[in-house]
Amino acid sequence: MIPRYTRPEMARIWSDQNKYRCWLRVEIAASQALAADGIVPQSAADTIAQKANFTVPRIDQIEAEVRHDVIAFTTTVAEHIADPDSSRWLHYGLTSTDVVDTAQALMLVEASALIRAGIVRLAEVLKTRALEFKHTPIVGRTHGVHAEPTTFGLKLLLWYSEIQRSLVRFDAAAEDLRVGKLSGAVGTFGHLKPEHEEAICAKLGLKPVAVATQVIQRDRHAAYISVLAVLASSLDKIATEIRHLQRTEVREAEEFFSEKQKGSSSMPHKRNPITSEQISGLARVMRANAQVALENVALWHERDISHSSAERVILPDSTILADYLLAKTATLIAKLLVYPARMLKNLESTGGLIFSGQLLLDLAESGMSREDAYRLVQSHAMNSWQNNLIFRDEVAKDPAITARLSPEKLARAFDYRRQLANVDAIFARVLNA
Repeated sequence: MIPRYTRPEMARIWSDQNKYRCWLRVEIAASQALAADGIVPQSAADTIAQKANFTVPRIDQIEAEVRHDVIAFTTTVAEHIADPDSSRWLHYGLTSTDVVDTAQALMLVEASALIRAGIVRLAEVLKTRALEFKHTPIVGRTHGVHAEPTTFGLKLLLWYSEIQRSLVRFDAAAEDLRVGKLSGAVGTFGHLKPEHEEAICAKLGLKPVAVATQVIQRDRHAAYISVLAVLASSLDKIATEIRHLQRTEVREAEEFFSEKQKGSSSMPHKRNPITSEQISGLARVMRANAQVALENVALWHERDISHSSAERVILPDSTILADYLLAKTATLIAKLLVYPARMLKNLESTGGLIFSGQLLLDLAESGMSREDAYRLVQSHAMNSWQNNLIFRDEVAKDPAITARLSPEKLARAFDYRRQLANVDAIFARVLNA
């Protein structure tokens, strides 16, 4: 069943109607290619191209009796052709998987175009907002604890760069799946020739696989779903960061909350990061699908169908999820509420503790040994932590420090703009790559 949140464009791709339409494209391309080589009468190939059609209910009706979807399909198409002299050339020299795997590639080409557009859109949104907050200071956190200053723009730029890498990986994986296979029951071209496969694939805009069994090898599909899982994990990463930033005690950014939206049935004050949580939850499904795709690689001998039933779930679900998650994340970022004043307040909330590293370096530069400088700065830092003191004020009282650093140098040690002097260079390095 196609999930209700599926976009109409993606739902159409995975509908039975489109699946059988792709099967028919393969059958027509095959008969035309074989006619060009004199194997199938051209008149029969033309009749197939002109009259071949189907209805999903009729295929379902026949499949209920014969319990074979491709036979039900070809029987239905032959009924529409209504000319035994022509229809006997339908599916000539092919095995079921020749049609199914090649048609599946056509569907994945369509799905991949939508996913690629979603990746590009998300990247554009991230880039726009990264530039918007390029120099907006925010405290960096390591292990969840305040570390050194960074900018909110750099957070967004980091995500942009990661999504760009996903685009490169996705393009390669999608291209690797743009392949057809029409080499027969065990891949030996027992009834057709390699040239026929090449001609059929050319008509469909696909490349022929170099070698196959009865199926296109599933390492390709595993790589594709794995790339989508990595992409989903990156979206999960973005969503998780936003969930942390929206925590009440942090509140540096939050999801857009509409005028009529409600966060809780019992607590009217609630503004919850529900979109981010949904993204994180669905990313888990995508990663689980990648495990199934990896299991599908190992098939018995020249073919079994243990992969087939699983793919009827994971291929539609994974492409639908990728399309959905990309759209949700792009909207999340585009409408994200950002609070620079709160970011600056949190950055300054520890009384300058986050500048301990810079103070250490400045003391070492003044001639103090690094070990002595570290011991001195850490003693003030720990005292400030434990007694809720202003670190900046405490070090300014210490003659061991003021003897080496003038008031101007000491003030510069606590200037976040000093540590953010290379932000422009980082942006240039990423955006000019």
